[in-house]
Amino acid sequence: MKLLFTRRFLPLFATQTLGAFNDNVMKNGLVMLITFRLSSGEAGNAQMLVTLAAALFILPYFLFSATAGQLADKFDRAKMARATKLAEIVVMAVAAAGFILGNTYFLLFVLFCLGVQATFFSPIKYALLPQHLKDDELVLGNAYIEAGMFLAILLGTIAGGLLVLYPSGVYYLSAAIIACSLGGYATSRFIPASPAPDSSLKIDWNIARQTWRVVQHDRKNPVVFSAMLAISWFWLVGATYLSQFPSYAKDVLHADETVVTLFLSAFSIGIAIGSFVAGALLRGAISAKHVPMGGIGMCLFGVDLFFASGAHFATQETLMTAGQFLATFSGLRIFTDLIGFAICAGIFIVPLYAVMQHESELKYRARTIATCNILNALFMVLSSVVVIVLMKLGATIPQIFLAVALANGVVALRMRKLAAQH
Repeated sequence: MKLLFTRRFLPLFATQTLGAFNDNVMKNGLVMLITFRLSSGEAGNAQMLVTLAAALFILPYFLFSATAGQLADKFDRAKMARATKLAEIVVMAVAAAGFILGNTYFLLFVLFCLGVQATFFSPIKYALLPQHLKDDELVLGNAYIEAGMFLAILLGTIAGGLLVLYPSGVYYLSAAIIACSLGGYATSRFIPASPAPDSSLKIDWNIARQTWRVVQHDRKNPVVFSAMLAISWFWLVGATYLSQFPSYAKDVLHADETVVTLFLSAFSIGIAIGSFVAGALLRGAISAKHVPMGGIGMCLFGVDLFFASGAHFATQETLMTAGQFLATFSGLRIFTDLIGFAICAGIFIVPLYAVMQHESELKYRARTIATCNILNALFMVLSSVVVIVLMKLGATIPQIFLAVALANGVVALRMRKLAAQH
């Protein structure tokens, strides 16, 4: 707890948490605006635009991560963090104008710009941790970062959906995103100076060439690259579950949107708990020894989720609320499975970030994190492709969850080698 209130960590933690909250207020506000404003006459178009919105936010991670990593290695990262937060203020001010005008297509362009801003902040955030923290603080620092991020995502998603649908809610949402961006810039002002690790670096502005170079460079370090692939697997799993929760709740469990919120809460809170469990297990040691255990736990809880989903829920005409759902044995079992799955996911992911940061080259660290971001985006897109293919083949959502759970078991077994090395 002492680490949280040090200047070496608290300003960065507050800055990234406010940023994650703000991103999701804006994203989900736009999704709800598209869904409910267009649903009366453009239902098909609404679904297409929601899908496009998700793609537009991820696309910058493909395009600009390599450039972002170079800049974060060449310049003082504290100054770079402040620059990205100034950019966020501008983007959110423009977004506020888009919400007030009700221009959906303009907001989609703004969402892409927000993705660019997030792309440039990400390598700064993760590269600052090993620069400011001691080795025995790195796991705990990552635990705070991951827990704060997922709780911020949850709260931002809920707030964005609620605010935009109120009468005159776009004005409240606009005020909220501008206020959060100002708060993020204010906290970034307190991040300690972070001298550039490679000020002589010459920036290669060729996106394709530099992206290829950073990936090929990090492939040469088996420990770092294995950690990256496992981190990206985590994001593939998370994207698969989170994207299917609405349909899973409505079509499989015969439940309403409050159950979707319940699932999101279970996932986010579980990962936050798991993050701190990982820190407690390692006691400051930078090690992947508990990663296979986390993966096996995800496998077992995921398999039980499949069997729990076989209960017959559609016994009434109206959709179940969260309270009604939790009043059933099967509902409580599913909720427990999701909490357990997420706790194991936290145990899985936190040590991997610490290993990647600690084992990466000092002068190349931000570019290594950029490589990880590229792979994360690729795996999240792959998640969508796999889900579509499985559904075309006739797979149900519980069967998709089962396939992911079993794959988790395979990944956990593969992680034994990394655990043995580090």
